[in-house]
Amino acid sequence: MITLENIPIHELIGLKTIISDSPNKQIIGLSGTIVDETKSMFVINTKKGFKMIPKKYNTWKFYINKKETTLSGTLFEKRSFERLETKI
Repeated sequence: MITLENIPIHELIGLKTIISDSPNKQIIGLSGTIVDETKSMFVINTKKGFKMIPKKYNTWKFYINKKETTLSGTLFEKRSFERLETKI
């Protein structure tokens, strides 16, 4: 079960997210649902279509059970199956 504590090692596809900080000011506030990911990118389904956004340099806000958490993209810089093997 996904919680705020285990989100860095959990499967993220299907979660709603918002970019809360980024060196690219044009994507701050971009929101949508994560539909796929690679080692370095999230694919987000937004109101304007699919966007590929780098994980590393952005700060991501996630909502789980009506609670929010904000995490650095550097926590997600692995393939999803590699993160699943990580211990908290």
